[in-house]
Amino acid sequence: MNDKAKALLEGGPQDLPDRIVPIATPGADLKIELRGGYEHFRQTTRRADTPEGTLPVYEWWERTELPS
Repeated sequence: MNDKAKALLEGGPQDLPDRIVPIATPGADLKIELRGGYEHFRQTTRRADTPEGTLPVYEWWERTELPS
């Protein structure tokens, strides 16, 4: 496992390309670009065991659209 911080994403669209993603600032909201918009995730107090170690769980909470 590398030393970059990662998170496990829960909820949101089922076609997200990855459920384990790098995080730049632990605890900050995550914004994942997908299909002309952004999927937003917030950190929870939970942690989950994954193939990449025990990671913080971020839950989906909204989608915003990019301007056309």
